[in-house]
Amino acid sequence: MTQQDEIKKDQLNDLIKSIYEGLVDSKLPSAIKDKIKLELEQLKEFTLNARPARIAIVGRRGAGKSSLINAIFSEQRAEIGDVKARTGIGKWHTYTSASGNLEILDTRGLGEAERPEEEISQATAMEEIQVSIKEKCPDAILFLCKAKEVSSRIDEDLMQLSELKRTIESEHQFDIPIVGIVTQVDELSPKSVDQPPFEHEVKQKNIADAVEVLSTKLRDSVSNPVQVIPVSSYMEFENGEIVYDTRWNIDLLLDFLIEQLPNQAQLKLAQLSQLKSVQKKLARRIGKSISGVTGAIGASPIPIADIPIITGLQMFLVTTIGLIGGKKLDKKGIAEFLSALGLNVAAGFAFRQVARQLLKVIPVGGNIISGAVATAGTYALSEAAIAYFIDEVSIESTKQQFNKVFKERKENNS
Repeated sequence: MTQQDEIKKDQLNDLIKSIYEGLVDSKLPSAIKDKIKLELEQLKEFTLNARPARIAIVGRRGAGKSSLINAIFSEQRAEIGDVKARTGIGKWHTYTSASGNLEILDTRGLGEAERPEEEISQATAMEEIQVSIKEKCPDAILFLCKAKEVSSRIDEDLMQLSELKRTIESEHQFDIPIVGIVTQVDELSPKSVDQPPFEHEVKQKNIADAVEVLSTKLRDSVSNPVQVIPVSSYMEFENGEIVYDTRWNIDLLLDFLIEQLPNQAQLKLAQLSQLKSVQKKLARRIGKSISGVTGAIGASPIPIADIPIITGLQMFLVTTIGLIGGKKLDKKGIAEFLSALGLNVAAGFAFRQVARQLLKVIPVGGNIISGAVATAGTYALSEAAIAYFIDEVSIESTKQQFNKVFKERKENNS
């Protein structure tokens, strides 16, 4: 763990401690206190216990495993085996970039006719995979099949996939989600339509047919329901830079994966994707959850003494969104965001002090705060944080976004 990671944990722990301290003497009903504690536990799991997602990618040689890894990272992280099967021992690899890490169970292609170039430790691909499964449990399995081969004989592959699913359930008592991936859809006819989003009636029909075929086979052989997503992962690199890019539906795949992953694995996958649409969707889901809690707190008149609980949760929300956007959230970064909202914060501030200062931008009426104001303020902070940390808009635009959303939501909730 880096020093920066330790700083983030200290900051978040400081906020959580302040909220728990406020709950001890709070006059809030027990049911609301329990709801706050549950939300805090989920936020701790999401942030303090964050870890790389663990994905098992299974498919025959040439199905596009390495290309998909590169497409997820938006960087060249895996070597592409154009001729021979490259992947040997079925083992976990940590793919690392400045944006985040991803643990991939790197498998020999199922149904290979040749031995891979790398060393192998077991007789068959399935035996190698099972050894790694016992070592560490994947969060999800991606089953890759080339678009042109979904109608080919893949019964053996599906039997092995089913066996793999049973092994995970037996070893880890986990009913693992399986996502079918129809790869290389850009190769389907008409080939001339080779640029996403492949807006051609025949092309789209061929893609839909391939999805339906694989969906039926997976449903009949492995699990029901099953999600099948068609993708194009092809990219070309020169000196580490993308020079040709026909990626399609990678954001859709990541959106679905994040929803399936445990809380601990969601943040880092959103970070490394570098896809703003993916990051914003996750940020808004968390914002909606915390808005619901702060709204419940403010549903009945809340004394000033209890308002720091609300602002503490809001500050945790802002910090979490910054982390989703992959920002190094030191105190300087938070101070810059708060200054966009009109707050002057000293360099050596404590997070719990900042939470209380949020009262200056989310005003109260007399000595109480209403549910409408609490919900509107939380939602506005969420959207402002998304604008600043993910969309990277200017400070002035961030302030305008906060004021606009706060006004609209307060009026709608009143």
